[in-house]
Order: sequence, then structure tokens, then C-alpha cells
Amino acid sequence: MSTAAVAAYRGLNYGNKQEHQTKTVSVEDFKRWLMQFDTDGDGRISRRELRAAIRRRGAWFAGLRAWRAVQRADTNRNGFVDDDEIENLIDVAEKDLGFKIRRDPPAGPVSALQY
Repeated sequence: MSTAAVAAYRGLNYGNKQEHQTKTVSVEDFKRWLMQFDTDGDGRISRRELRAAIRRRGAWFAGLRAWRAVQRADTNRNGFVDDDEIENLIDVAEKDLGFKIRRDPPAGPVSALQY
């Protein structure tokens, strides 16, 4: 079976990997993309749901990466990444999963102390 057939069978996104992995997205776009994997609709991301998201990106060892990411992001240790822990997951996604996420500067006047 060819690589393309295997990728199509598994539902993995092996299209232009390099372009996909270097594209910078906003925090809101990342959250919106991630929530499409919230299959039970509870507003939280489980390890299984995160594994599906990582697989969609075409990464190897998706189960291990998902387990590690949830361990790092889940501060209350309930096994899920809740809405208040999403910033932790964004940090993990940038450091360990190859995402490039643009954090927009806060609105309003900019003071010299912020920079």
C-alpha cells in the first residue's frame, strides 16, 4: 500500500507538511481548530481528543505527545485541558508540538513598561 493510501486510510493530514507546520496562527484560530476535536462537546480537551488533533497534523507518536501535553497543561490534574488551562496548552503546543501561535498585543494604549 502506498504512503498516500495509508495516510488517506488513517485520516492523517500529510499534505504539504512543511507549510502547515510553519504557518503562524492566532490564539483564537488555534482554539477554534482545537475545539473541532472536542467530540463529546464538553468544552474540554481530553488526551484522546488531543491525540486526534496531533494525528491530524501528521505527527508521529501522537498518543505519547498527547499524554505529555495534557500532563504539562492540566494544572488541576483532572485529566482534561479546561478553558482556564488553554494557555498552558498553547505554551506546550509551541515548545513541543511545532505550532507557531501569534499572541496579539493587548488593546489600548501601550506604555513603556509593557515593552
